[in-house]
Amino acid sequence: MTSLTLFYIIIGILIFSYLLERILDYLNSTYWSNTLPKELEGIYEENKYRKSQDYEKVKQRFSLLTDSITFIAMMLMLIFGGFAYIDEFVRHYTTNPILMALFFFGILGLAADILSTPFSIYSTFVIEEKFGFNKTTPKTFILDKIKGLLLGAIIGGGLLALIVLIYISTGKWFWIIAWGAISVFMIFMTMFYSTLIVPIFNKQTPLKDGELRDAIENFARKVGFKLDNIFVIDGSKRSKKANAYFSGLGAKKRIVLYDTLINDHSADELVAILAHEIGHYKKKHTLTGIIISLAQTGLMLFILSLFIGNPVLSKALGANEGSFHMGILAFGLLYSPLSLILGLVMNIVSRKNEYIADRFAGVNYNAQALIAALKRLSVNNLSNLKPHPVYVFFYYSHPPLLKRLKALNKSK
Repeated sequence: MTSLTLFYIIIGILIFSYLLERILDYLNSTYWSNTLPKELEGIYEENKYRKSQDYEKVKQRFSLLTDSITFIAMMLMLIFGGFAYIDEFVRHYTTNPILMALFFFGILGLAADILSTPFSIYSTFVIEEKFGFNKTTPKTFILDKIKGLLLGAIIGGGLLALIVLIYISTGKWFWIIAWGAISVFMIFMTMFYSTLIVPIFNKQTPLKDGELRDAIENFARKVGFKLDNIFVIDGSKRSKKANAYFSGLGAKKRIVLYDTLINDHSADELVAILAHEIGHYKKKHTLTGIIISLAQTGLMLFILSLFIGNPVLSKALGANEGSFHMGILAFGLLYSPLSLILGLVMNIVSRKNEYIADRFAGVNYNAQALIAALKRLSVNNLSNLKPHPVYVFFYYSHPPLLKRLKALNKSK
């Protein structure tokens, strides 16, 4: 296959991806309504529902703008040889493959961040502010940006350097050794993300003794779930939206509640939400998710190893000679259709697991409390409760609320 053929394939993939997103957005918009649907009566009030629809419309229009600019920028970079120009620029300063890769992706990452920052500012301080969610101050926004760039440079740059080193040192064993190294990193981050990364951005404090902690611990003991770490995170530092999550493995596992969640929900609702999260762990969803992610990483690296040594990949992006960094960029673009398919499969599995975790919470704690919690969460976050089924199939990792409520009512 010639470099020109690969170039046209990459262009075709980008156009297909952009058009698919626009079609899905259009289909989803056909389900919008300014009148409260009958099936949502008792969940949304009329005014609140109209506000949720307005929020959805604003977000979609903004997404169309940002996606279009990203698409145009990528097409211009490909058509006018922008990636090849950066490659040549880097080669003027070093021929070391590790440094070339770091400089190349560093320049691209910085340029992408500069391009996206104005839109991020608008999203945070205009859209989220307009709909009553934003709590981020300019200082927090700037500090988050600086911390994110530094973490990306340290962690992302370190991983990239390691992968390039493995590639130039191991030859045909590249994909296996790289897979092992990335797997260790992924498992390490799963276990220690909340203790190492989260504190850089947020404060986590142990949940105080009292009714809520006692209720959570009593439920955990009832279902045989050893739980020593229950934390509250200052989510209200950035947004009024509420959330909770489970992280870690083994002795490092912890449950984290957003302070906004505690403020908006009763103790029964909070325990029901955590019962759902514990259900994921008890049903091995956390473990199987890690295994599937590791398997997908191994598959990607294996396919990468079959093509990365071919200079045609680099030349498809306009480079005069082959290099690891240009090859991996071209491969990433070519791999995106398979990534889309794998993502769809993962979403199907995830939606199934959500039903199972809901049922676990309903059977072992209180289905009615979980129903009330899910309704309140959706309304407070102005969630779109009537998405198009095709849109759900492509994008949703959780089933739509109405389907979750129907399944929970059956489990009572």
